[in-house]
Amino acid sequence: MFAICIESSHKKGMGHFFRMMNFIEHLKTQKEEFIVLINEDAVSNGILRDRGLPHYIVDLSDEVSDWESDVIRRFDIDVWLNDRLETGAAHAGNVRANDVFLVTFDDLGGGAELSHAHFAAMPCIFMNKPKGEKVYTGIEYLIYNNEVENYRKLREKQDRILVTLGGSDTHGVTVKVASILKELSKPADIIIGPSFMHKRELFDIADDKFNIMDPVPSLAKVFANYDLAMTGGGITPFEANASGLPCIIVANEAHEVENALFLSELGSSVFAGAHDCIDKSLFAAELDVRKMSEVGLERVKTSGVQEIYRVIKGTVMAKPPGYLRDYGACPELDSGSSQQ
Repeated sequence: MFAICIESSHKKGMGHFFRMMNFIEHLKTQKEEFIVLINEDAVSNGILRDRGLPHYIVDLSDEVSDWESDVIRRFDIDVWLNDRLETGAAHAGNVRANDVFLVTFDDLGGGAELSHAHFAAMPCIFMNKPKGEKVYTGIEYLIYNNEVENYRKLREKQDRILVTLGGSDTHGVTVKVASILKELSKPADIIIGPSFMHKRELFDIADDKFNIMDPVPSLAKVFANYDLAMTGGGITPFEANASGLPCIIVANEAHEVENALFLSELGSSVFAGAHDCIDKSLFAAELDVRKMSEVGLERVKTSGVQEIYRVIKGTVMAKPPGYLRDYGACPELDSGSSQQ
């Protein structure tokens, strides 16, 4: 039984949430049982209900009561996955105190060091010495919508433009990008996510050159209709590039800068700066879309979810009873010192 622990909100963003929704689709193909553990969030909780996915609301800020052990016993958990960006050491220690395989994704928190497996797929993580008992680094471990493979194709022009800046777009970058495109008289289709809170500002500047979609069932399927996308610096540009869709990236958060620079140096996207200092010239430039598309199709692979699942299952099945409780790699827990 898999426990999939996610933190999702307007402030935190929904990238972690949607990544694990994609992982769940793979678990379903493998006939694996799972439970989603998530904080109270109306939008995310509503999506889980609408999709009929088993979930349990937890207080992720609680590092005292050891709710983790209760959940593990209640649902008979074998594998615990954290996708929260910053998991605490106390939380990770509570999970490891049980005979459970602990996995984390792109984790900057103290709990990462206690994980049995850390999949550090994002450049902003793997370029900064990620921790864990076993660390798997590189964009080959990125998890995409399983439909991406069906829509991979070469782009050769930049006629049709898509704007998609995340499920929450905390800083209202969609509005800023739309304003730039309006100044340039460039039409675009704009996706706003389920936690988007800047509709009034967006509709105030929107005209007949913009088509606003709210939201879309499958981003991977929508990508197939466009030649160039304006995105944030999370998972979206990697997924777009994997399908052959080049991106102009605007970093919504500081940690996204390294992701954007990575794809820019790779040659599958260009970086237009952080959200508060956007380089408008790139939106007016004639980009080498064909070359960027070729690089994305060649260099950004789509097999990450299968490889992650193979690693998890292979490791859990190969280890003897009691291994998962062994804190040999984590002496600070053996000594009883503070886990904070």
